[in-house]
Amino acid sequence: MPDTIPEKFPPRFRNRRVHMANERTFLAWIRTSIGVMAFGFVVERFALFMKQFSFLLGKEGETSPFHPHGYSSLLGLFLVAFGVVLSVLAYVRYKKEQRLIDEGSYDPSSTLNVLLTVVVLITGIFLLVYLVRSI
Repeated sequence: MPDTIPEKFPPRFRNRRVHMANERTFLAWIRTSIGVMAFGFVVERFALFMKQFSFLLGKEGETSPFHPHGYSSLLGLFLVAFGVVLSVLAYVRYKKEQRLIDEGSYDPSSTLNVLLTVVVLITGIFLLVYLVRSI
């Protein structure tokens, strides 16, 4: 079976391997966004758990080791929102690349990669500072 399809077929049929690779990349971004949202949900629920645990122990004051600062709730909400935005951006990127592949003018862009890297880096630094300050 030849690797390419004759020119008489539309470009979307001729570039099927490239389109399948584009779709796999899209699905990887969707899995990443689901992971980010799940992590954000866990972080936010953990903050709620700590508030309830503090209430249960009757140690809601400033001297409690479980005193919630509210940062983890904000971080959790931010991560869930970022996961939603990431999934939308993944779809936009997928459709854009699909069009460029069909036109034969595909030019890779790393904007989404840079965005995800920066957010993960900032989140990691924030979590590190948060954990060090809570010791």
